[in-house]
This record gives sequence, C-alpha cells and structure tokens, in this order.
Amino acid sequence: MRKIVLGKTGIETPQNAFGALPIQRVDRDYAVKLLRKAYEGGMAFFDTARAYSDSEEKVGAAFEGMRDKVFIASKTQAKTPEKFREDLDTTLKKLKTDYIDIYQFHCVPQCFKPGDGTGMYEEMLKAKEAGKIRHIGITAHLIAVAEEIVESGLYETLQFPFSYLASDREIDLVRNTVKADMGFIAMKAIAGGLLTNSDACMAFMTEYDALPIWGVQRETELDQWLSYFDKEISMTDQIRAFIEEERKSLMGDFCRGCGYCMPCSVGIQINNCARMAQLIRRAPSANFLSEEWQGHMLKIEECIDCGLCKSKCPYGLDTPELLRRNLKDYKAILNGEISV
Repeated sequence: MRKIVLGKTGIETPQNAFGALPIQRVDRDYAVKLLRKAYEGGMAFFDTARAYSDSEEKVGAAFEGMRDKVFIASKTQAKTPEKFREDLDTTLKKLKTDYIDIYQFHCVPQCFKPGDGTGMYEEMLKAKEAGKIRHIGITAHLIAVAEEIVESGLYETLQFPFSYLASDREIDLVRNTVKADMGFIAMKAIAGGLLTNSDACMAFMTEYDALPIWGVQRETELDQWLSYFDKEISMTDQIRAFIEEERKSLMGDFCRGCGYCMPCSVGIQINNCARMAQLIRRAPSANFLSEEWQGHMLKIEECIDCGLCKSKCPYGLDTPELLRRNLKDYKAILNGEISV
C-alpha cells in the first residue's frame, strides 16, 4: 500500500483512509467494530465531524487508550468564534482526547483569513497555539473557493470532492495543492455511491498525492477497501479505458447525493431523486422501481420552484430541472419505453 505525506503537516499515512460520516447510521457497537477492524487492517487516518451526529463519539470509543496510534481529523461548521470554541470543546470531549490532528472548517462559503472581520482564522490559530489542534485544515465544495484557499497559503490541508469524474480544473486544483505543500484529502471518491468499481477508484487515486476517505457503513464495504493492503493496485490500460467510458456516461450535471440541498419544503427526497437516472442503471433496479420509490419520485410533481435547493447546491446545479429530467426518465422506464 502506497503511503503519502499530507503536505507540510508531515502526517504520513497509507493512501486508504476511513470516512466516518456513514457510521452515524449504525449502532455504537457495530461502529466501534468497524473502526477497530479498519485500524487492524492497516488504516491510520479517520475523518469525522461535529455535524455527523454521534460519529465523533463512536470514533472516541473505538480509539480510547490508543490515541497515539491513529490520526483523527474533525470539522466545525461554526460561523462565529464563540460557536467555534463550543464545537471544539465538544469534539475533544466526544473523541476522548486532548488534541485533534487536523481540525477543519467544514464546507466553507469563503476562505477565512486573518483580519477578514469574522475572527474565525484567528480562533484556529489560538486553538493550535493552545495545543488543542495540531494542524489547520478546511473543506470546500465550490471550486472557486477551493482555489482561493490554495492560493492563500493559510491552510495545511484541503478537503474537496475528487474522483475519476474530476474535471481538468479539479485535477489542476489537486496538483496545485502539491505545489503549495498542502495535504489533499479526497471526499466523495466514489461520487456519492455512483462509482461501483473499487479497483478503478483506487487505481485513480494512486495517480495523485491525494488521500481518499472512503465512507464506510457496512463491513462488506470496509473489507473491499482493506483488500488493497494485501493486493497492489495501479492504473492499467484496461482500467483507464473503463474510466474513460464511465466519464462519457456520467460527466456533466449529475447529483453527488451530498444532501446539502435538504430538507425540501414539500418533502421531496432530493439527494436520491435527483440522481435516479444514474442509480437505477448502476444498481439492481427492482428496489428503485418499488411502490415506495415510485411514491418518492412522483413527489417531484409537487415541486413549487421555491429555489431553496438550487441556492444551496454546492455544485451550482439547477436542481428543480434535474429532478424533472429524472422523473421523465423514470416514467419512461416504468412504462417500458426505456430498458435498464
């Protein structure tokens, strides 16, 4: 397994890490089991957040008494210094630790800088000086904001969506983090579940100095990623050809399923309905054609075009239009006009 160094942090870790968002959906014992198995299987880097309900608490339970064996990153969505301090103290308590390896501003709308009037970057510096955090990181979904972050030189790590569906501009962003001696952490490395060939996903990552944090909820998923500690994977002509075909079919305006658009004012399950066209073709379709899912999809007809989902989409998608296109496609499949 290839190891990478996260820029100026000096953190060296296998290029195969654990994203702890999904463990908020499983019970504590099962989550602890997954986390410990991940560590025993070779993973050393674990990423969580204050926003992930009880994820931090589960990570803390898993690694209590062995804090020096793992790297833990967490995040805050705070927009004021007071909330920042509250979140940080809560996170330390939940993680059962007195320091966080990388503390990140979470899904930022701007690049926080010293003297910008928010006081946010200054709070990060105070926390680092106090020894509560060791390195300053940030996560973003908007490419222009991410580029400004890299140019600022203020952050030690950047976390941004990155998979083999990445645009040339996003690939340049990753390369520029290397030039800036920043660590790059890749979120959504399977594009919100749309990418199902793990060999291709892993081989793509080996082409870059990027640390993928695979979202893990089930032991079968974990086993898949841990298998790469026993078998070496690299880019081949066959995998490259497969990726090129995938890019042709998936590139463009597709929903990543991040859920930042939610909740919907009329109850539409946007984060799944807006990508149904891809989901139904890339997974066993019977489940998505059930009466339950037909009900979810037909809910799109109740859209009132309030624009909230569109305004909150970090990828700038025209979400209402995307929903309508998916519903049209879905009805055609139901009526037998399109086969899957």
